Amino acid sequence: MFIPKIYRSEDDHLMKEIIRKNAFALLISSENKIRATHSMMMLNEDNPEEIYIETHISRANPQAKILKDGDEVLCDFLGAHTYISSSWYNHLNVSTWNYEAVQVYGKIKLMNHEELYNHLEKLTSKYEQSQKCPVFVKDMGKEFVEKEMKGAFGIKIFPTEIYINQKLSQNRKESDYQNIISNLENSGNENSRKIADKMKSIQIK
Repeated sequence: MFIPKIYRSEDDHLMKEIIRKNAFALLISSENKIRATHSMMMLNEDNPEEIYIETHISRANPQAKILKDGDEVLCDFLGAHTYISSSWYNHLNVSTWNYEAVQVYGKIKLMNHEELYNHLEKLTSKYEQSQKCPVFVKDMGKEFVEKEMKGAFGIKIFPTEIYINQKLSQNRKESDYQNIISNLENSGNENSRKIADKMKSIQIK
């Protein structure tokens, strides 16, 4: 990912926040042919010294048929994003897009049966716990879950490079910056309001 210096972040907390809140991300590999699969991803922080990403895709997916231990993949997470109109500046300029994104390059390790079971258990718990009538893995019965697991291909991704992009109009002067925030807050769009909140939380030079 190309990131101009002004938008580049080294904030690990921001990286984790973007991944947690935008976990349905792209798993990209490039052996022979570029392949990309949208999949649910989770940060595994059991060992703070070796944080990695967990995910799974369908075994029937052509990407699953070629991935093996040690292969490099790219995980692409897009956070909040919104259009920025040039009409919000007090001078002639071009429109643009504000957004937050994380890209993680990493080496993969295929999950064994127990790791995949635990991954599915954690993933289900994360999203079921807020449901009115949650159904957890333990409620499904081990025999049923293990039968369904035969169609899943579990992957752990150990980061080798991490890029954090926080493009929030940091290159604009104060009057334009505040006007952008005002227009975003009044847009009625959830993503726009999220970007406005992020813009209010950072210091521009």
